[in-house]
Amino acid sequence: MARWQSIAALAAAATATAVLSGLLYRRKCARLTARVRELEDSLADAAEKAAAERRGRVRAQQSLRKALSEQGETQDKEKPSKSPASYPMVPIGTVQSCFSTRNGTPRQPLVVPLARATVVLDPARVPAAAIEGLASYSHCWILYVFHLNTDLDKMWKDPARSKLKAKVRVPRLKGVKMGVLATRSPHRPNPIGLSVAKVDAVDGHAVLLSGVDLVDGTPVLDIKPYLPYSDSVKGAAIPNWLEVDGALAVESIHFSERFISSLANCWVHVQKQTLYASADEFQDLIKEVLSWDIRSLSQRIRPHQVTMERKTDNYASNSGKDHKRKEDCEATASCSVVAYHLHLEGIDVSYKIDENSNIVVDNAALLSSGANQNRCSYMTWRDKLSTL
Repeated sequence: MARWQSIAALAAAATATAVLSGLLYRRKCARLTARVRELEDSLADAAEKAAAERRGRVRAQQSLRKALSEQGETQDKEKPSKSPASYPMVPIGTVQSCFSTRNGTPRQPLVVPLARATVVLDPARVPAAAIEGLASYSHCWILYVFHLNTDLDKMWKDPARSKLKAKVRVPRLKGVKMGVLATRSPHRPNPIGLSVAKVDAVDGHAVLLSGVDLVDGTPVLDIKPYLPYSDSVKGAAIPNWLEVDGALAVESIHFSERFISSLANCWVHVQKQTLYASADEFQDLIKEVLSWDIRSLSQRIRPHQVTMERKTDNYASNSGKDHKRKEDCEATASCSVVAYHLHLEGIDVSYKIDENSNIVVDNAALLSSGANQNRCSYMTWRDKLSTL
């Protein structure tokens, strides 16, 4: 009997312990549940405050822009001032191009495959990691500023005097005017350019491009990869005047012996700074550039800001009549031909073009400006190019 009493007592004690443990567990779970709800409520409050702050910032920015715009409109009526609505944009890099001047720079990208340039990014603004993966694309878009436009000063410092030209003359149409937003003219409401280029190599803060239509020193605003599935539009239509083949093509290009000799002399001085492997490759670049008539409309209509040279070159006929004409030309300045100049890679290339669009590349001379020792050259990219 005593044994059964002991067993009953132990069972009662075990039951009481179990009940107490369950009670403690439920209390602990209740406390944890309450804590979770408290944290969830706190997180929801924080998220709501952040959203409210974000909405407040957006409203504040919109109000500021509206106030600046209204202020600018009032000041424009009273006195010319700076542009009222502006957005903070600072170049992220600079172009080191084979084209030293606007004259000779292709009017469109990819028409001169050998036209090379290096985009050097500003390390203070763009870390090298920002262009990791760009080398996997064949092409990219370059957004930049037309920094050599002659009307930039008025556009930015005195916008009241800078009136938008609604129409511009189109080279393909021989001067016929077209709406500026229906053309690729650099003189636009905002001097922003967009060009596609071939990505040849990427190294650190530099990107080597080819097929460019960018002049040396161009400030770069952004680089974006080219995506064929979205950037190439099937069935896209263009005006009839753009479909004319060879509208600006030249008939022939001939390199004189004088040019070949003078180029060899120049190459000794520029080969350490140039983006080209040899003088022969550089000559191929010249041929690609000049295969399209790069002269401005006014230059094609009449000589404009070019060097007049007497017709005493070695390409005149040796007949007696032509020899007499040559002597007459030497005696008078009235008989002359126009020499045009193309600046590439620190070399002044002079050429002549006749009325039938036949070109003779006549001479090469070093430009007076010294070579930039900090430029990326072919030697900079040689190892990466050899792996392509």
